[in-house]
Amino acid sequence: MDRVVWKRVWRAALVLALLVLFVLAVIYVTPLVYPFLLGWLLAYAINPIVNLLNRKLKIPRWLGVSVSLLVFAVAMLTIVSALVTRIVVEIIALSKSLSSNIDWWRDQFEYVMNKPEIQNLIEKITSFYQDNPNYQEPINSRISDTANLLAQTSTNIVTYFLNGIVSIITSLPNVATISVVVLLAAFFISKDWRRLGQRTSAWFPQGILQSVSIVWNELKKALFGYLRAQFIMISITAIVVTTGLLIIGVNYAITIGMLIGLVDLLPYLGVGAAMVPWIAYTFIYGDVKLGISLSVLYGIILVARQTIEPKVLATSVGLEALPTLIAMFVGLKLFGVLGLIIGPVSLVILTTVHRANVFRDLYGFIVRGPK
Repeated sequence: MDRVVWKRVWRAALVLALLVLFVLAVIYVTPLVYPFLLGWLLAYAINPIVNLLNRKLKIPRWLGVSVSLLVFAVAMLTIVSALVTRIVVEIIALSKSLSSNIDWWRDQFEYVMNKPEIQNLIEKITSFYQDNPNYQEPINSRISDTANLLAQTSTNIVTYFLNGIVSIITSLPNVATISVVVLLAAFFISKDWRRLGQRTSAWFPQGILQSVSIVWNELKKALFGYLRAQFIMISITAIVVTTGLLIIGVNYAITIGMLIGLVDLLPYLGVGAAMVPWIAYTFIYGDVKLGISLSVLYGIILVARQTIEPKVLATSVGLEALPTLIAMFVGLKLFGVLGLIIGPVSLVILTTVHRANVFRDLYGFIVRGPK
């Protein structure tokens, strides 16, 4: 009996050690090889086109890969350049319009403060303040702390925004270099796809290859289905919102449309997290026509989502709202804004691995040993 227990402990320790090594490899090796991982993903994505050119049109594989990557690079460069140029112009114009909004809020504040009810309340507070000198120092301290907090928060927001712009500008040469490496890696990987696959398969036993194949097929359907569904839904939302804002005549339509498309990642809240406060603000501001137009646009978005979403999500893994929200929050804490994508993707991977019975097989290996 003791011997059986020790064997189980040994196998559990082996599994745990391999898991720790895998996590350490992901943490420390991924930053060194991520351009080649991106190159592999790009090669995997263009493979259907390359195979079509190679088999149907009898074009040499290297030429098919070159044409596919050239079309991809030109298309991405054109789209990104146009979007970045437009967004920069709109952000500059948006920053200039903030002053008028600040003036409006100042006027509204002065209007409210001049009302008789507010003036009476101020007089009562002033009388209490003068009649109770013991409270003056704590009140002054709290007011000073609040003012300092607001000033510091405003300064941090402006600094964060400006630092972000500087970081983007300074990172452009590095992004260009990485892009070239990714394209070159994708070219060599796609060109020798079959040979590299055969060479990699020769490194592992047949049993492991079968298990990996099952997990990969399940993961391919689930993960790529989830990413595809999210990309389609975000794109549809961004296009509908941008088109609607252009028709309404709202300034900065492209920038706002893209931001609302990203907000659509939030489970259940989605577009409403941005549109509802905006609609409320327009009615408070007094622009009833814009508020009604935005309300109609929001209704169109909801109807379009209810019509399209079931069909789009049919090919992806259905994730419940609470686990998705937890995954997004954990991802945000660990990886920043990028964690909003990493969190749900990790949840999809874990769900798929569970459905592929990997955890069950590991438990069987620990308890009973290798088959």
